[in-house]
Amino acid sequence: MAVSLTACGSAEDGDGRPGDSAKGDEIKVGLLLPENQTARYEKFDKPLIEKEVAKFTRGKGKVIYANAKQDAATQSSQVDTMITNKVDVLIIDAVDSKAIAGAVKRAKDAGIPVVAYDRLAEGPIDAYTSFDNEDVGRIQGKALLEALGDKARDGQIVMMNGSVTDPNAKQFKSGAHSVLDGKVSIGREYDTIEWKPENANANMAAALTALGKGRIVGVYSANDGMAGGIITALKAAGVTNLPPVTGQDAELAGVQRVVAGDQHMTVYKRYAPEAAAAAEMAVALAKGERIDDIINQKVDSPTTKGVPAVLVPGIALTRDNVKSTVVDDGVYTVAEICTDRYRAACEEIGLKL
Repeated sequence: MAVSLTACGSAEDGDGRPGDSAKGDEIKVGLLLPENQTARYEKFDKPLIEKEVAKFTRGKGKVIYANAKQDAATQSSQVDTMITNKVDVLIIDAVDSKAIAGAVKRAKDAGIPVVAYDRLAEGPIDAYTSFDNEDVGRIQGKALLEALGDKARDGQIVMMNGSVTDPNAKQFKSGAHSVLDGKVSIGREYDTIEWKPENANANMAAALTALGKGRIVGVYSANDGMAGGIITALKAAGVTNLPPVTGQDAELAGVQRVVAGDQHMTVYKRYAPEAAAAAEMAVALAKGERIDDIINQKVDSPTTKGVPAVLVPGIALTRDNVKSTVVDDGVYTVAEICTDRYRAACEEIGLKL
């Protein structure tokens, strides 16, 4: 990612002009994450943001954390609690990008800047960091087409998109369609409630009943959790030669399925630069400093135009590059991936304890 992650410049007010005062390093950063169904939030995002806030405040900044557990009303209440606790800045990964808008405005009215993290929240946010979500969908679509090869026209694919309450899901879906439309026949397509694997499992079972297991040549799954539910449904239906299934997030279980050959690919997203950008922008905003030199573009939400943003590219992870991605980056050790169940498959691709 060709973007500086060093905050610089002087304090500024809301219209970009230098402000009258700036805070020191002893700031309070409110961190609100959306759910704990997906492993990444507790395992990666939270500790990475805490580490980066400490770095940018020389160990003096404090992160106050709350997880909404997929409940938009709970998250709105958590914002109010953060306002009461007088945090200096908020980092919010919204459960529901529309529903959070009122809470974002309440924070802004209280003089608290808001960084939208991973999902583009509505309302008067000050900055945003995530991955290039349409490109993630394109990466998934291209990987599925490559896996299908000449079989792309032999049957139908099933598309398992994410939750309609998540704006990222819409972008993943758009990116995937831009690659797949006209090149495959889409037999069934679902928007999966709350991204839950059990809902993806039920949707896949319905698709198998409607289309017939012999007619499904591939499955677009927007993330790894749903891919797990999809693969379970395929196996329960007696599908022994699994069609290629995509994923996203490089969760440990997803990586293990890729190693085993059950899941074709996942999108590996380097959470460290995303977390670093969020923390750096949050600290700078809390101190009243400029963020011009941190961002790499501007984006529009349905309510706010020209939001300063840092977008990070994703990487297609397959059996061919497990080591050069999640292992070499220190996300997982070979021992974590290559448990007894996966040891033989690991040896096939050169992962040895």
